[in-house]
Amino acid sequence: MTETHLDATHPVLVTITPLLQRVGGRLVPPGDCGPEDIPLMWEGTTLAGVRIGGSPEPEPVSEGGLARLLEDVAAELGSSLTDLKRADKQRAVRLLEERGAFSYRKSAETVAEALGVTRFTVYNYLNRTRS
Repeated sequence: MTETHLDATHPVLVTITPLLQRVGGRLVPPGDCGPEDIPLMWEGTTLAGVRIGGSPEPEPVSEGGLARLLEDVAAELGSSLTDLKRADKQRAVRLLEERGAFSYRKSAETVAEALGVTRFTVYNYLNRTRS
């Protein structure tokens, strides 16, 4: 019988999760493993599948995907996002767009909060970037 749940408290999974987050991977329940997934075995039991990149679902914000992009852009621009001038905030939105940040659910709200602007402003910056 194939397990369909993921025991995220298993020590092996707890240990590997930060690495997967860093490389853009994620754990999938053993029963949801596809041919592209790598089975993670422990003592003869499949604990989970490892899915690297190309996953149909982006890494949730709570697992660091969008948060990491925001940190990277802030570091690249040399300031916290809220302290940037308007032109730099527009540049930040452009960089985030180029890196796929807006493929995450509720990303506009998260980016707006990080920039210290409204969601409407983020959409305006995006429209300007896409024009």
